[in-house]
Amino acid sequence: MPVPIDKKVRIAHLSDLHLTGRNDLRQIERLDRVLAEIARKGYDHLVMTGDLIDSANPDDWLVVRDALVRNGLFELSKATVLPGNHDLINLEEELRFYHALNPDDSGRRQRVAQRLERFCEVFRPLIVDDGEPGACFPLVKVLHFGGIGIAMVASCSVLPWSGSDNPLGARGYVPPPVLQALGSREVADALSDCFVIGLCHHAYRVYGTDALLDQAFDWTMEFKNRDEFLRTMQSLRARVVMHGHFHRFQMYHADGLTFVNGGSFRYVPDRYGELVIDEKGHWSHRFLRLGE
Repeated sequence: MPVPIDKKVRIAHLSDLHLTGRNDLRQIERLDRVLAEIARKGYDHLVMTGDLIDSANPDDWLVVRDALVRNGLFELSKATVLPGNHDLINLEEELRFYHALNPDDSGRRQRVAQRLERFCEVFRPLIVDDGEPGACFPLVKVLHFGGIGIAMVASCSVLPWSGSDNPLGARGYVPPPVLQALGSREVADALSDCFVIGLCHHAYRVYGTDALLDQAFDWTMEFKNRDEFLRTMQSLRARVVMHGHFHRFQMYHADGLTFVNGGSFRYVPDRYGELVIDEKGHWSHRFLRLGE
């Protein structure tokens, strides 16, 4: 059936919830409030770009999952979620004496990999529709709304903790084999008729100023291979990349590609992003307050 001339796809964007468990009652109430509005307004899809929880306790993801279920959003076509560093790295655990002084990084990588696997188990209905047990990130999700094809290309950008290279656990990195797989001709061809949205947690741009304090902060938050990630997104003809991590509500550009930072729901729980796409591929973005 042809798409009506005024057909548009509307995508809501939340990031950095930093929920602290089932006793975080005030924040859970706020989350229910914004999810209820997203459902009531009939958004076609919701994207949550990481740091859903604060201390990498897998049980806390169930709080987010339950909120999505309560508001009718826990379906493949209705939501996409991805992890951030607070989802996969327990900084207190990594700083314990016997972990921090261990020169072998394999344990750190294993802990992140195990949590990522658990994350994918909790949110599997949002990752794959056939229950395939091994499905995880990187994720390529193609959705059709009427005649408009939307492709979500989501990468896990969490870099395991390192005392020398990632002391706060906040730097980002997407392994080259992942970028190579995403940047393949097969993937590009499969997405050729879609409006492509890149998703990751880490920010392409943090402060980026000459001030020494800002530069020091940038280093602790840096997306280490951000330019390689950008080139991969360009090869897929991505129109926009949505992320979180750096708690600012902002839109900016890098080498012709638009990045949207979803800010922080934890600190501004009445604000969210809205991406609108029409049948001709034209799009717009704005940040909204609850009730607008």
